[in-house]
Amino acid sequence: MSADTPDAGASLTLNQLPLFPLQTVLFPGGWMPLRIFEVRYLDMINRCHKAGAPFGVVCLSEGSEVRRIDPKGPPTGDAFAKEVFFPVGTLASIERLERPQPGLLVIHCRGLQRFQIETSHKLPHGLWVADVTRQADDTVVAVPEDLISTRDALVRLLEGLREREPDSLGELPLQPPYRWDDSGWVANRWIELLPAPSELKQRLMMLDNPLLRLELVSDLLDKMGVER
Repeated sequence: MSADTPDAGASLTLNQLPLFPLQTVLFPGGWMPLRIFEVRYLDMINRCHKAGAPFGVVCLSEGSEVRRIDPKGPPTGDAFAKEVFFPVGTLASIERLERPQPGLLVIHCRGLQRFQIETSHKLPHGLWVADVTRQADDTVVAVPEDLISTRDALVRLLEGLREREPDSLGELPLQPPYRWDDSGWVANRWIELLPAPSELKQRLMMLDNPLLRLELVSDLLDKMGVER
């Protein structure tokens, strides 16, 4: 595995990046817990954790998170159900890893940079790897005055979660560092929390304009009747 932890001076290309296809979207700056029990991922996660290297989270457009036999599949060759994922994903850095029992890993990972898949292929044991190009981080854009209510509603939501779960602060979906005056960060945190289809979340994640992303989030909140 030649995917190293990204830094400002590193190459934009990562080769043979291990992928974790999920039915959800990881955003830059996001906080995601995962329970790992499939053989194809246990070794990959252990290797990434030991090397301090990221893996890639991609959102499935077809297929299941857990590898399943396709009852309509061919009698020979790969009998597992088809897995198709979107071509843009997010690098994930493992920040916590626990081994509660043999054959089970519980990790918490944080979203780093987005990436574009150039080529991908599946290894014999089912793990996907890809050559990817990292995308630029969002430009930091201050939250404009007409969207401050959207930002403040997220602050109140976090305060409410803290009051209800004072003993589980490390498990909350919003984790520090908080960047309340960054339009892209605020938009990303809202999208993670909204009960929206994963395809819509994927489209919003792929937007390069963080201010437009926050404006679209504000429109979604209006449609859902979220008080601000």
